[in-house]
Parts: sequence; structure tokens; C-alpha cells
Amino acid sequence: MKKSIIFFLTFVVLYGCNYSPESKKQKFSSKKPKLVVGIVVDQMRYDYLTRFADKYGEDGFKRILKGGFSLENAHYNYIPTYTAVGHTSIYTGTTPENHGIIGNHWYDKFAKKGIYCVDDAKYTTVGSQNGGKKSPYRMQTTTITDQLRLAQNMQGKTISVAIKDRSAVLPGGHTANGAYWFQGKKEGKWITSTFYMDALPTWVNDFNTSKKVDEYVSKPWNTLYDIKTYTESIADDNIFEGLFKGKDKPVFPYDIPSLKEKNGGYDIIKAIPAGNTMTTDFAKAAIIGENLGKSNHTDFLAISYSSPDYIGHQFGVASKEVQDNYLRLDQDLASLFTFLDKEVGKGNYTLFLTADHAAVHVPSYLQSEKIPAHYFDGSDFKNFVNQFTLQAFKSDDLVENISNFQIFLDHDELKRLRLDANTVAQKIADQVVNYKNIYKAVTARTMQTTHFTDGILQKLQKGYNQKFSGDVLLIPHPSTISSYSRKGTTHGSGYSYDTHIPIIFYGTGINAGVSKKTYSITDIAPTIANLLKVEFPNGTTGKIVDEALKN
Repeated sequence: MKKSIIFFLTFVVLYGCNYSPESKKQKFSSKKPKLVVGIVVDQMRYDYLTRFADKYGEDGFKRILKGGFSLENAHYNYIPTYTAVGHTSIYTGTTPENHGIIGNHWYDKFAKKGIYCVDDAKYTTVGSQNGGKKSPYRMQTTTITDQLRLAQNMQGKTISVAIKDRSAVLPGGHTANGAYWFQGKKEGKWITSTFYMDALPTWVNDFNTSKKVDEYVSKPWNTLYDIKTYTESIADDNIFEGLFKGKDKPVFPYDIPSLKEKNGGYDIIKAIPAGNTMTTDFAKAAIIGENLGKSNHTDFLAISYSSPDYIGHQFGVASKEVQDNYLRLDQDLASLFTFLDKEVGKGNYTLFLTADHAAVHVPSYLQSEKIPAHYFDGSDFKNFVNQFTLQAFKSDDLVENISNFQIFLDHDELKRLRLDANTVAQKIADQVVNYKNIYKAVTARTMQTTHFTDGILQKLQKGYNQKFSGDVLLIPHPSTISSYSRKGTTHGSGYSYDTHIPIIFYGTGINAGVSKKTYSITDIAPTIANLLKVEFPNGTTGKIVDEALKN
């Protein structure tokens, strides 16, 4: 009996020492960042981190790679890999099957017309006459930025900035205090929508009226370092790159002041590295103007760098222009990080850096190196489909639209001819898979009744939205791009060249390290939500990258 009492008392003492409320509080409490910064680089392949590594400085990409947690095998887990879809998936933690953004533009089978992802006629432009009738209303789920505001009783601020409107609107979510994008042409100013506010804040007006934008287009674009050292890229003068209007060869230097008027006025800044610098400077102005990271609540700043996408499309993955852009972006990031250290304070912010998609090498360049690559002729394909439906169903009006590698049937025509939609769709799928450069073709019914657990069809399924997607979905062969010039490149597929992107976490609450495990783009939002101790976005299908988080 005495031994039992002694054991019991010993247990109580030990339990009290190890599991007191104070020790539990100490064990599970963690400092939350004052500011979260989400950085999305438009059209950044993972291998840009490794390919140009020797020429990066120590304070940009290398700083967050060394001090943060890098996912080396992170991918987009759906098709299509487009800008709007990527930004939405990053911030919602789910794929198009749930969040509803199935492209930048897509065919609305209810309105029977093409639509743009963030257009919204209910709102008007703020800061200009045009370009601001935008909102995120087509996005069906919440974002991590929404959840942070909800968790703080709508306290704390969310500010989102990007040259592209869709890249500002969608990350900001439904509750952003402000989303700003760039109106070029003859204006050269940052604007927004009445969805957010009725007038621009003073700090935005000050940025616009300062005419700082003129500084960005007043200098030639030459290589940051001696072009002879850019050995990671193909020859500067080649046949695979697009041209600025007014220039007969795609070679350095680019006389931006003289090229400006022939290339859309201030729009030219979108397609040169100075666009990244402008975005960085505007983000800094937002931090100061909105006092981000200064309150008792956590703020969120979403930054998207759009210029790499314009440059990549025009010049291609292997170009010296793309290489120079990333070397200069590295310096812009270093400037941003130093600014955050000073204005918000080291240890007071957390950031992540990723991309909305990657890109394929210019197919004509791959062909020159005897690597299989193809161009898809949309007009010829449409004729092929119509000829088949005319032969098989006695009508060449069964197809209402073909876009984004999807076929939309005319259901009114099907009813008139008393045809079963699923039967017609399956016969079309069986036929078009024989068309050159089409690798797979499946029907909407297949997407609804079959569960794919891996491979390219799983990615297609995650990008399929029953309400909005087409009746037949197509997958081209690898390194195939649609309706595009043989100069420059694009993206959109589910192949690794489009899906493999960087994901780097850095700052408060983040471990230093590297993972080679497979992760998906949808894992960012739940990871940040867990760090902030807030609820996941309401459509989340991603998982927490727990090895990146402290405690």
C-alpha cells in the first residue's frame, strides 16, 4: 500500500512538471508573422534556379534557398497550366474542379460566348477610364487571404499587386482591401476596380503622379553582365525568337525609348525586366502606404511578377533574354528582401515564392535538335471534327466551340436531331484521338464516372469542372503548342516542362532545408494556413508541408 502511494505521488509530481499549463503553453505557442508575402513569378521553370545559379547574387534567390525550405519536386497537379488557374490554385489550395477558374479565357456554355476570368460589368474602373471592370466573383472558393481576414474578424489587411489584372484580383480573394494592376498604353498607371474602393489611396496616386514609370522605359535593355558569359543560353541571334516591332533581329541591346511607341506605349514595360522593378517598387510603396506589418494583426501582401511571362512567350526558354530577365529579377528580389528587413523587421515576416506555371522550349528549336515537338493547327482540327460529324450524324453544326483543347457540343442541335450527347461525345473522342498530335481524348462522362489515380489523365480530371468544362477533352503529344508562331513559346499542358515549378518557404516559422518529396501547388495554402493557425480555404484539397514548418 505504501509503495502504491509513493508511486502515485511520484507520478503526480512528474506529470505536474512535464505537463503543466505553463509548459503546454510554452511548447505549443509560436510567433505569428506580422506580414505574409506571397510571391508568384509568372512562367518560372524550376530549372531556372539551377541553370542560372552560378550567376545569382547572395541576397536574392540564394538567400531564401539557403535560409528557407525548398521543395525541389513540386508540380502543378492539373491541366490546364495557365496564369489565372495557377494563381487561383496557389491561393485556394485546390484545383479547377473545385475553384471554377478553368482558364484565362474560356467558352461559357450558358452564355454561349467566350469570357475572361475576372471581367465583371457590375463594377467600374478606378484610376482610369478603362481596364478596371474586374472582380474575383467567378472564383467559387475562398483563398488563404480570405481565411486570414475571416480569422481576424476582418482585421489585418490584404493587398495584392501585379501588372496583370488576373494576377492581382485572384490572389487577393473576395475580401482584399485592395488589388492593383497596371494600365499601360498611353497612361502608364496603376489602377483598380470599384469592387475594392471608390477612389485610389493617396499612396497610389502619389506613385502614379510621380511619373516614376517613365524612368523604367527611358533606358535601353542590355545584358546585366557581359553577354559572352551567358553560356547557359543559345545564341542571341537565332530564328526561334519573336521580335519587337521596329527591330529586325531579336538581339541585344534593345533601345526601349525608340521602340516604345511601336510596341504599345507603356505596355512595353510588361515585356522587359524593368516591369519587375516597377512591380517591386510599387509593392514597397504598398507596404509603406498601407502600414503593412505594423499592427497587432497579420497582414498579407500578394505580389505577382508578370514580366517573365511576356518575355518567355516572346523569346523562349533557352534565350539570353530570359536568362537576363532572371538575373535582374534576382536583384529585384534582393532589394525587396532588404526592404522587408528594414520596414517590417527580420523575424516579423514569412514569405513563399513559387510560379503560376512553367513553359516548354520553343518547339521549332526542339525540332532543330531532333527532339519530337509539334504545332497544333486549330483551324484544320475544327474542319476535321466538322467533317466527321457531317459524315457520322449528318450535321456539321454539332460543335459549338473548340478552345483550350476542349470541344463543346451544341446541345440544342443535339436535341433537334434527337441525338444522345454522351454517344456523340464518345464517338467524337474515338475519332479525334487519331488526329495528328492528339495523344488522348476523353469525354466529360468519363471524367464523371472514372477515377484516375495517376498519370496525365488524373491531371486532366483535376482540371475538369463538371459545370464549366467541355464535352470532350483533349491532350496533345508532349512539346505540342496550339495556334502559335514558330517563334517563341507558351504553356498549358500537364507535362513536366509546364508543371515543375519552385516552391520556397522562408521566414518566421519556417525551417531551413530541402525536400525531394513530391508536392503539389495546392499544398502552399494549407501550409500557410497551418502556420498562421487559421482555417484552410474552404475548397482545400492540398496537404500541409509539415517538414517545412517549425514545431
